Amino acid sequence: MPQASGAESVKFGTDGWRGIIAREFTFDNVGRVADALVQHLRDPRRKEGTIYTDWGAEYRPADRGVVIGYDTRFLSEEFALHFARVVRDRGLSVVVSEHTVPTPALSYAVVDRMAAVGIMITSSHNPPIYNGIKIKAEYGGSAPQEVTDSVEGHLVPTPPAPRSSEGDIERVDLRTPYMNRIRELMDRERLTSSRIHAVVDSMYGSAAGYVGELLRESGVPYTQIRGTRDPLFGGKKPEPLLENLIPLRAVLRSRAGKHERLIGVITDGDGDRIAAMDEQGGFIDPHGTYALILRYLVEERGLRGAVVVSFNLTDLVRRMCAEYGLEVIEVPIGFKYAVEQILKKDVLMAGEESGSLALRGHIPERDGVLWSILLCEILATSKRPASELVADLHRRFGPQAVRRRDIEIVTRVEVVERLRRNPPDRFGAEPVRSVETLDGVKLRFDKGWILFRASGTEPILRIYCEMETEKAVLEMLDEGERFARGA
Repeated sequence: MPQASGAESVKFGTDGWRGIIAREFTFDNVGRVADALVQHLRDPRRKEGTIYTDWGAEYRPADRGVVIGYDTRFLSEEFALHFARVVRDRGLSVVVSEHTVPTPALSYAVVDRMAAVGIMITSSHNPPIYNGIKIKAEYGGSAPQEVTDSVEGHLVPTPPAPRSSEGDIERVDLRTPYMNRIRELMDRERLTSSRIHAVVDSMYGSAAGYVGELLRESGVPYTQIRGTRDPLFGGKKPEPLLENLIPLRAVLRSRAGKHERLIGVITDGDGDRIAAMDEQGGFIDPHGTYALILRYLVEERGLRGAVVVSFNLTDLVRRMCAEYGLEVIEVPIGFKYAVEQILKKDVLMAGEESGSLALRGHIPERDGVLWSILLCEILATSKRPASELVADLHRRFGPQAVRRRDIEIVTRVEVVERLRRNPPDRFGAEPVRSVETLDGVKLRFDKGWILFRASGTEPILRIYCEMETEKAVLEMLDEGERFARGA
C-alpha cells in the first residue's frame, strides 16, 4: 500500500511528529512544518491568547525568533538547517546549535534566549530509520495540543524551496548555558560525600559527554560507554529498556567488587529519558528510578509538593505519596500532559513510565542529564549499595514488579477499542475489579493491573503490567499477548 509522503503524512503525536527517513520524514515535509510553524506564530488568533489561555504561559511574539537543536541521527543537522532556512526566508530570526545537543539543552535554550519557540530534530528513542520534530513552547516544555493542531492546520501541499543558504544561518553554543544551569541545580557536596563510581551509558545519543563532564568536575570517577556518535545506535533502539542494556550490564559485572558503590546511569537517544543499573547489573527501571528520586527529594532534601504520574506508572509511587501526605495527579501518557500540571500547580516532580522526569525549579521538561547526576547524588549520600536502596523501597512501600511488552500488530487500535467496549469480568486467573480508560484500557486486579495502549508513533501495541512478582507479571503479559493476537 502506498505511503503518504506529502503534508497529509505529518501528524503530531504525544511528543512531536515522527516518521521514517526518506519516506514520511523528508526535506519537503520538514520544510512544510517550518512554514506552518511560522504561520502559526503569526496567526492573529494566537495574539488574542487563544493558544495559551489555559496554560498561564506568557505570550511571546513571533519576532522573538526560533532556536533549533538536533540529535545524532542520520541527517539531523541537515534537516535542522533546512528548517532554519525556511524560517529565515519567512522573515523570522533563527539560530541553530553548533553541535548535537540533548533535547533538554534545546528546551533550556528557549527560556534562556527568550525565544518564541524551540524546535528539536530528533526521534528520541525510536529505531534509527526514524527521525522527527519536537516543538518546545516559550516556557521550555512540550507544546500543548492546541499548538501542534495549529501547526498541522497551517500545512501547505506545496513544499517551500529555501532561498537562504546554510551559510546564512547563525550557529550558536547551546551546550554551555545549559551545563551552567545543571551546575546550579546539582549538590556537589552531596555528590562527593562518599566514594562512588558511575558507569555512564549514553546509548550513542546526543547526551554523550554531558554527565561525564559534570562528574569529572566534581572529582567523581566514572566510565563512559557508548559515548560516540553512531546513527545506527549499535543496532539497538536508543531506549533505556533492559534488552537494550547488555553492554552496560557487562561492564558493571566486570567491575563488581572493585568499587564499593557502583551505579550505571543511562540516557536515551536525545537525552531526556533515564534508567539505571545497580552494582550487580540489576536493572533499576524508570519506575524504580522515579521512586528513588522521590524518596531522596522528600526525605533527604526536605522538599514537598504535588507529584504528577502518568497513567502507566507504578502504584509504588502512589503508596509513597500516601505516606508522605503528598497530592498525586494522574495524567494521560505523553509528557505534555505533565507539563500542563507543572504550569498550573506547585509540582515537586513529574514523570512517566518511559523514564521522563521533571523537577521543580528547572524547566518543565524531561532531563536525563540532571536526573543522572541526582541518581549519583543519591548513591553518594546514602552510603549504601544501589541494590540495597531498591530493596529498602520495596520493604517499606510494598513489592513492585513492572514490565512492558511491545508487539507489532496491525489491529492494535481495534484491540484497545474491543476492550473498551466490552471489558471482561476476569482476565486470565484474575478477577477484574475495575476498568480505567484515561489513556488506553487498564484492567485492575486485587494485586496489580494490565494496560493496553496503541502507540501513537509506531505500529505497535504496548502492554504494561504491574504485579507483586516478576513471575506473575510475565504470566499476565503472556495472557495479554494471547488476547491481543486473538488466540
